[in-house]
Amino acid sequence: SVSRCYVNKQLLNVRVLKGEPAELSCTVSKHDVTGTWFKDGLKLKSMDGVVFEKQGLVHKLIINKVEDIHAGKYRFEGGDIKTEASIFVEDPPQVDKVLLQNLTSVPTVAKAGQRVQLKIPFEGRLPIGATWLKDRMELVDDTRIRVDKTETFTMLSISSCERKDCGDYKVRLKNDSGVLEMNLKLMVVGKPQPPAGPIKIVESSADNITIQWKPPSDDGGKPVQRYLVESQQVGKNDWVALGETPRSCTTFTTNKVEQDMSYYFRVRAVNAEGTSDALESEEVKAVGKATPDAPDPPEIVSTSRDTITISWKVPRKTGSSRIVGYVVQKRKKGSVTWLPVNKVPTADKQLKVSNLKKGLQYEFRVAAVNAAGTGDASEPSQPVFAQDSTKSPGQVQDLKLSSSDCTSVTLTWKAPEAKDGNNVTGYEVEMRSSNSLNWTKCNVLPIEVTTYTVKGLQAKERYFLRVRALNDSGPGEAVEIEACVEAAPPVVSPRFLIDDTVKSFLVVKAGNPIRVNIPFEAAPDPVVTWLKDGLPLPNQAAVNTKDGTTQLLIGAAEFTNSGTYTVELQNGLGKRETFTFQVQVTDIPQPPGPIQLEENVLNTVTVTWEPSASEKWEKNLYYTVLKRESEKGVWHVLGDLIYTNKFTFTKVVPGRDYYFRVVAKNNLGASGPSETVQPWKIQKPKVQFQVKPQKYRGVNQNQPPRVLVPLKPHVVTTGSECHMSCAVGGHPPPKVTWYKDSRDLSNDPAYFCTNDFGVCSLVVLFVTEHDEGEYMVEATNELGRAFSKAFLTIKGNK
Repeated sequence: SVSRCYVNKQLLNVRVLKGEPAELSCTVSKHDVTGTWFKDGLKLKSMDGVVFEKQGLVHKLIINKVEDIHAGKYRFEGGDIKTEASIFVEDPPQVDKVLLQNLTSVPTVAKAGQRVQLKIPFEGRLPIGATWLKDRMELVDDTRIRVDKTETFTMLSISSCERKDCGDYKVRLKNDSGVLEMNLKLMVVGKPQPPAGPIKIVESSADNITIQWKPPSDDGGKPVQRYLVESQQVGKNDWVALGETPRSCTTFTTNKVEQDMSYYFRVRAVNAEGTSDALESEEVKAVGKATPDAPDPPEIVSTSRDTITISWKVPRKTGSSRIVGYVVQKRKKGSVTWLPVNKVPTADKQLKVSNLKKGLQYEFRVAAVNAAGTGDASEPSQPVFAQDSTKSPGQVQDLKLSSSDCTSVTLTWKAPEAKDGNNVTGYEVEMRSSNSLNWTKCNVLPIEVTTYTVKGLQAKERYFLRVRALNDSGPGEAVEIEACVEAAPPVVSPRFLIDDTVKSFLVVKAGNPIRVNIPFEAAPDPVVTWLKDGLPLPNQAAVNTKDGTTQLLIGAAEFTNSGTYTVELQNGLGKRETFTFQVQVTDIPQPPGPIQLEENVLNTVTVTWEPSASEKWEKNLYYTVLKRESEKGVWHVLGDLIYTNKFTFTKVVPGRDYYFRVVAKNNLGASGPSETVQPWKIQKPKVQFQVKPQKYRGVNQNQPPRVLVPLKPHVVTTGSECHMSCAVGGHPPPKVTWYKDSRDLSNDPAYFCTNDFGVCSLVVLFVTEHDEGEYMVEATNELGRAFSKAFLTIKGNK
């Protein structure tokens, strides 16, 4: 009897990832079995990528690289045996590894208020579900946030970022073959929140007030740099800048207060992104002093050889109780030591000081006394000699109001007549408003000239002014004049008067001066602040502001002076206006480095050179390549506007000598050349005798375009260069056109396109956020069309 053949080891089901190898194998009991393989009931034959093997009793089906078409049920038959199993092809979602690394390793940083788009292209078996989560909660569309999904990408869009959008995001891609999860981080930076309140009053006295606050609960994602402190007197409209404190200090003491007056205070936090809203305090009152204020300086009533009589007035503020008396002190002129005159306070407001030395000059001061103690002493009196009285000086002559504005008036006069002069030592000016009877002295020391400007007056008010001549006997009789102060000019909000003479972008050669004049108008005169890149100007910069123009002057420009300059105008009403312009400091470029020549393709030469040292500071630098065909021949331009360090010359004639030259260029001119010293040539082939074969009609080699190497997605940062490339084939050689979001880029100077023997390159010279999108390269000839697409993702450069 003949023994039957049977299967020792059956086929087993296989699950394999798309693109990976797969193998089915079974073991039979006899060596002479020749089997046949079937797929989905159809007999299989040898084909590319599928191999049948027999090793003794083992029969194998091997697939080198599994594709979707390889999925199905396989059967092996041999003689009277049969075994079957299935291959399941898994194609889970996938994301480009470079893009995945860039998105997951580096946080995406955005400014508050900006638009953010996070786009993730993917591949895998459709359908693919995409879910975005933040802090483990699935994101849903609302007025600001939108999640989009197509068959090739998913994108999260936030129309206006807020600080609450900071956090950890997860993207989950899922199909029937698996799940891919990616963890992203988004950082949103902006101006800080107001300092945390309330504002506490640490100390309040007659001379100063100390306030305290807490740091803001949210610093805007950037460290707080400093705090700005302002005050407003109750009943007034203007806020007054008091000063600023460093980030580590949350207390501030001001002495810009008056007794018994009430104030509001406000504090703002500042970081690199801006200034917070203000935290305001409740009403704070500067307490009055318990002791009296200082009286005005005492006046000289009369003198003799050993006595001087003085008088004084009651101080403006008497303290917490009534005045019970006054104490008087004296000193010799030039001395720093004050001596008491009366040990017991006198209730009178006049005192005769005796026991003085004849011929010496004395000064006196007075302090008021109440139940709380002795108050501050007055300023010293005018120096006076202890001598018999002389005649007081006469009246000043021809007192006039020479000029006035909304806050001041200027007086002029002539000295008393000679017979009444009596050795005039100076003059004093006093004033009072029309609704007051009290005269106030305007000058502390005697005025030595015959003119004086009274400042600090109120607009549209009426004042009375008087002038006295002084000598050793005291003041003479006053001459009085009335003055009306002009109305204040209308308030004009600050604004810049920008015209064609004010440029928003300046290119300055290194070593030349930077001089920028910016006209403006404002009333009253504003505070003008200059910044460079958000920071104070360097020490070498000088600013001069007058007559409605502010000027920036830098004597000799350096490369470090390139940047963004901002001028800010701010008036006392809090109105603010800014103007920003760019400065680029440049110079004629340095020459390129040595040139190297290579023949990589028949009858072509590739010229490469070391970059110019100016590439470090010049963003708009490019190169020009020239050639000549004899040592003293004329140079001809081969290529211009070259932004790389390589150029290929394709029309080389064998046997001819060539010299090459490269120069670097920018807006200011061209560098010195870098040249080849020795001639370069391709050897001319020797002429050989050839038998001309019979002509025959060749095979038609025409082929439609095809993509040999496709485009790949790119992720780059703003400000950098992006190089995208692919390879295409076809005959006749196809025409290559680049598109961005279906827009032809052929005539766009922002993009540099090349096609070297089917290797197609697109260079984005200076990437901005507007360059993000889908790019397509299209190859066409008379036989057809082929294309490849990829997405360019832009990340902010932080």
